[in-house]
Amino acid sequence: MDFTNKRGIIFGVANPRSIAWAISKSLSENGAQLAFTYQNERLKDPVSKAVKDMNPIELLECDALNENQIEEVFQKVSESGPIDFVVHSIAFANREDLGSNFSDVSLDGFRTALEVSAYTLIPIVKHAASHINKDGGSILTITFEASNKVYPGYNIMGTAKAALENSMKQLAYEYGSKNIRVNGVSAGPLPTLAARSIPGFSDMRNIHASKSPLKRNISHEEVANTSLFLLSDLSSGITGAVIPVDAGYGIMGL
Repeated sequence: MDFTNKRGIIFGVANPRSIAWAISKSLSENGAQLAFTYQNERLKDPVSKAVKDMNPIELLECDALNENQIEEVFQKVSESGPIDFVVHSIAFANREDLGSNFSDVSLDGFRTALEVSAYTLIPIVKHAASHINKDGGSILTITFEASNKVYPGYNIMGTAKAALENSMKQLAYEYGSKNIRVNGVSAGPLPTLAARSIPGFSDMRNIHASKSPLKRNISHEEVANTSLFLLSDLSSGITGAVIPVDAGYGIMGL
C-alpha cells in the first residue's frame, strides 16, 4: 500500500509499545506524512522520542477533551495541505475501575472512561471533516471485543468500547455523503503498557492463544496491516465496519 503524498494525523501514540505507534510506523514506512498529538507538556518528550524516526511533519499539543485544541490541530496541519486520514487511538479508565466489581464504578469513573475513550472520536471526526481531501478520506478508531462480551477485569472499558463503536457507526452515516469513511479495528489482547495494568490480562492472552482458530495471539504488526488497509483506497467501499484482528477468537463459542 503506497501512502506517498498522503497526510494524516495520529491521536494516541504513547510509547513504542502502543497500537498507535505500530500503525504509525507502518504508515511512515509506506510513505505517509504524519502529524502527532500529545496530551500535555509532561507527555511531549516521550511522544517526541517515540516518533522521531518517522520524520513527523508536526508534533502538537492536544487534550482530546478540549475541542478548541482539536480544532487548532486540524487547522495547523491543513495549512500545508489537505488531510487524507486520521487515527483515533485514545482510551483511559481510572485504575480503581478495572478489576473490581463493575457495579462499584463511580459516576466520575464512568464519565472519565466514556468521555476519553468514546466521546473524543466525535469532535475529532467533526473537525477533521472540513480539512479532509476533497476526494474523501478515512478515519480509524481502535476497539476491543469487550464491547460485545464480558471480559472480567476490563469492566467500564467494555462499556466505553461499546459506546465508541456505536459512535463510529453514527459518524460513518453522517459523513458518508462527503466520502469520509469511519471504521474500527477490534484488536485482540496486545501487551501494551496500558493493557498490562488490566487485572487478569495474562490469563486473557493465554485463553485467546489456546482457543483461537489460529492457536496464537496476534501481533502489533497484524493490527497495523489491517489498519493500513482501512486507511487506504483499497477499502474505499467499507465504512461503519469493525474488523476483528484476533486470530479468529471472536467466532468461537467454546
